[in-house]
Amino acid sequence: MIDKFNGIFYLIVFVIHFLAYAFYAYRCLFDTRAFMEQYGMDDTAAIMTRFFGSMFVGSFLMAGYITFVRPNGLEASWAFFNLVFIQNICAFFFAIWSHQKNHLGVNEKTSTFEGIVIPGALTILSGVLCYGLSDKIYI
Repeated sequence: MIDKFNGIFYLIVFVIHFLAYAFYAYRCLFDTRAFMEQYGMDDTAAIMTRFFGSMFVGSFLMAGYITFVRPNGLEASWAFFNLVFIQNICAFFFAIWSHQKNHLGVNEKTSTFEGIVIPGALTILSGVLCYGLSDKIYI
């Protein structure tokens, strides 16, 4: 398993990244009400919150498939890793835009920078994976 990831470092980065995805998927899909209350969202946002969470589930399941089921493992999986990176960087930039410029959805419950820090951290982690696994994923 460690060899698939070019060492323990990239395996740990992979696990941390996709555990964060699993955490937010769970919060959005199965702990929806508490998630919405935490950020001051109305009940009418439940469908879109679950839609958002379903994207995390899809990526989490694909990561598991690539890691444990796919015969070639990480080989030639560049499209998945690049898509995850692009999604993370878009979330990061739009979070900054929402907080700094637009202010739509920013209230006393969302004034924390979790909405910026988490996408930023996920962007860094996915960028590290794309770079560190490049010899395997870009075959």
